[in-house]
Amino acid sequence: MTTIKYPASNDLRELVRFSEKDGTIWLGENRMVLMHTSALGGLRKELVGSVGKEHARRLLTRMGYAAGIRDAELAKRIRGEQSLNNAFFTGPQLHMLEGIVRVTPLRLEMDIEKGHFSGEFLWDNSWEQDIHIKELGQSDEPVCWSQIGYASGYTSAFMGRFILFKEVECVACGHNHCRIVGKPLEEWEDAAEHAGYFESDSMLNHLLELRHQVDYLRTTISQQSQTPQLVGTSKGFKHALDLVTRASATQVSVLLLGETGVGKERFARTLHQMSNRRQGPFVAVNCAALPNDLIESELFGVEKGAFTGAQTSRMGKFERADGGTLFLDEIGELPLAAQAKLLRVLQEGEIERLGDDRVRKINIRLVAATNVDLQAAVREGRFRSDLFYRLNVYPIQIPPLRERVSDIPPLIEAMLARFCTLYEKKLLGVSDKTMQTIKRHQWLGNIRELENMIERGVILAPQGGWIELEHLFTHVGEIENWDCLVSAAGNLENKPEPCKTAALLDAILGSGISFEELESRLLDEAVRRSEGNLSGAARLLGITRPQLQYRLKKKDNA
Repeated sequence: MTTIKYPASNDLRELVRFSEKDGTIWLGENRMVLMHTSALGGLRKELVGSVGKEHARRLLTRMGYAAGIRDAELAKRIRGEQSLNNAFFTGPQLHMLEGIVRVTPLRLEMDIEKGHFSGEFLWDNSWEQDIHIKELGQSDEPVCWSQIGYASGYTSAFMGRFILFKEVECVACGHNHCRIVGKPLEEWEDAAEHAGYFESDSMLNHLLELRHQVDYLRTTISQQSQTPQLVGTSKGFKHALDLVTRASATQVSVLLLGETGVGKERFARTLHQMSNRRQGPFVAVNCAALPNDLIESELFGVEKGAFTGAQTSRMGKFERADGGTLFLDEIGELPLAAQAKLLRVLQEGEIERLGDDRVRKINIRLVAATNVDLQAAVREGRFRSDLFYRLNVYPIQIPPLRERVSDIPPLIEAMLARFCTLYEKKLLGVSDKTMQTIKRHQWLGNIRELENMIERGVILAPQGGWIELEHLFTHVGEIENWDCLVSAAGNLENKPEPCKTAALLDAILGSGISFEELESRLLDEAVRRSEGNLSGAARLLGITRPQLQYRLKKKDNA
């Protein structure tokens, strides 16, 4: 049987990046880890001992299946424009690059349009059979469970239909090689027997159901564990939420402090919904958006004829909020005259409409918010001290998003659920590399900025795909910060140090070569090293594939 030749793997090695400073390893956009096979062997042994061989096999098979699907997505991005064989062989090559097993293709027949697939491969140096023998001894049945899951998941995602691989020979059973055969599920006579290993584990479902019941009980016992508007588990967030929960049982006026976009209105709404005023109205007012000449009429109401254009009597925000909660956002922007009238309302619990001398009693809970330093505003004469002390009875500081990084993943999950429903999109989520970049971002606009960015990502991401960096950031530069990469020999090579880079620049500038010639040589060398693969050449140059194509076309036309 004639073996099939693999394409060059330069483009795949370039995907592997090591960053010792950050403690991360990446394969494309996916975060990876290096683990001791002995540790994985110990886990396998414990799984077999605790849940039994069949459950352990199912768990490990599904783990491999999920990994195969991720690598199939990567293969389509990297080699989607190459031949069908080259694109498919990305999976076996990645399996070898990841240190799983040596894969030798013996036979491969596939036609995606017709749904036909038939393949046969030899496995050597399988870590899984090796560690199984070490921990559990020889076996009567094949033991490369996660690898079979990977092959099935990868090929199924690649073909767009379920392809089942079976291990027909295994070194753990005494054979010289591990040998696998793959074809559509319905073409296997014992399909039902093997397909079960790819289904959800009944034991896991039971445990998940128990967990849901516990979560429900916790929610019932403690009101603060689940709130309709707020998401987060960080220390600063939980402290702010605890203060809101305590205030909800009282009628105290609350002052919410924090940067723009931290979610002050959501905290205010949550306070309202947790209080005994939840059946009453919640009225929100942005004080910074009110014209100075209309502030009093908007807040306190106006009587007919009070001024030119006042043709009817109208309630103000205070009256509209009667029996509920009034939220005054950006209260530091109120002019001094309005501050004086607001103070009287808080002290007396009554208002007078503009142009009216009749006093109206109101019953509201005031929640104010600001992103400015009110104490500094008092010192500068821009804010009344008596009003400040009246409002500052119960201040709550809401931390900025950069101080609650651990809350970013659940926030994104909640946002994705909402925006995917809104735009009728089905997405896999945010890629590992994108999530890492999001966590490093400063988020000066806080949750509002994150929300806007996730909405843009949902719109731009392909249906059924992942949200990548280019879907979120409009100007994606060279954001990668790798310490080293994998050479053609399989060794780690350090990135050029600044001093070496400076020497290189000196050499270039002193050579007399023109910029156009330098660019041309760089383009040619990148294409040569990537063996004609434009995607790989673009990654070497730190640009996108369309940008590379544009530069090559420009060079050819020069």
